[in-house]
Amino acid sequence: MSNPRKSVCLAMACALVFQASAAEPAMHRTVAPVELAGMLGEAPYLIDIPERWNGELVILARGFEPVGIPRTLPMPPNEATSVFLSRGYAVAQSGYSSQGWAVRDAIADIERLRQHFIRQYGAARRTYLVGFSMGGGIAAASLEQHAGDYQGALSLCGANVPGARLAQELLTTLVSFDYFLPDATGKGGGLSTPQAASNQGEVMSAIAGALAGKPEVTNQLARALQVPSDALPGVVSLHYLVFQDIAQRAGGMPVDNRATVYRGFDDDKAFNAGVRRYAGDAKAIRYVASAPALTGQPTRPLVLQYNRADPTITPHFQSIFADLSNAGGTTRPLTLPAAGDGHCGFSSKQIAEAFQVLVDWVRSGQRPR
Repeated sequence: MSNPRKSVCLAMACALVFQASAAEPAMHRTVAPVELAGMLGEAPYLIDIPERWNGELVILARGFEPVGIPRTLPMPPNEATSVFLSRGYAVAQSGYSSQGWAVRDAIADIERLRQHFIRQYGAARRTYLVGFSMGGGIAAASLEQHAGDYQGALSLCGANVPGARLAQELLTTLVSFDYFLPDATGKGGGLSTPQAASNQGEVMSAIAGALAGKPEVTNQLARALQVPSDALPGVVSLHYLVFQDIAQRAGGMPVDNRATVYRGFDDDKAFNAGVRRYAGDAKAIRYVASAPALTGQPTRPLVLQYNRADPTITPHFQSIFADLSNAGGTTRPLTLPAAGDGHCGFSSKQIAEAFQVLVDWVRSGQRPR
């Protein structure tokens, strides 16, 4: 027969140990730093764990990679990786299973990577998402779709725009270019007709050549799209590559602009009368609604920070997400003051400071002022 007093003492001791470990989780340690590169299906990935791991995980979401760009294996780490490793965080990052506007693939790839990390190293005490550019939108969408698996997300210079709205905005850029410079690039139907996209260098060269010597057209388009004139060729070519990739993935024209009333051009009446109109494909329209599906109303902390004078994520794109967020939601995202210049022009210090805002919010449970 067991000793009742001994059993009670053992139970109390176990309870005290459990309470202590729950209140003050022990520092996670690895035998040596982990630097792992591998493949999950078609997606390359990296996992890095510092020797003195704090038990928390950062999943980094990279930005847009044009279709056809040669990939290096093992994939190179994101430049911000050391920002988190030096602070004791484990870092996992996926190269995604496809190039281009890979948001749907990326969300699935990141979730697969998170589960792989758990199988290999156990569940992290807290898991954060951090994304740059297209990856910023992926981080925000992943936070909405997998809220129970993450404590919060940081979107830096993020394309935080629902897929359907993004496709509309991209088409606006292309039909306006075709209106002012019809067939200027030598492509049948202009830039806005769904077709297999050329590589970025060819597109930029053709667009820059078409705009050269036409300062009035260049300035008018730049004003309408809210970008500097010297950045216009790059912005138009990027919008072309992304839109054509979306159309290819969707299997048809993802936008119906037959009833769209365009504004912001010098002669809106003439523009609306002459701009190219397209009947959207129903299947393609449904596809873009999920690429990404983004409501702007997360249930977990979400911090956003944009750059000053960003020609890619302009104030117009930033306002789209702000309008969604202001519509309601249980956890209103926090937008930090703009920092750094250009697209994703953040310093390591600025990234660390923005991430610390997120961490403090998660740990305190109080949204920063």
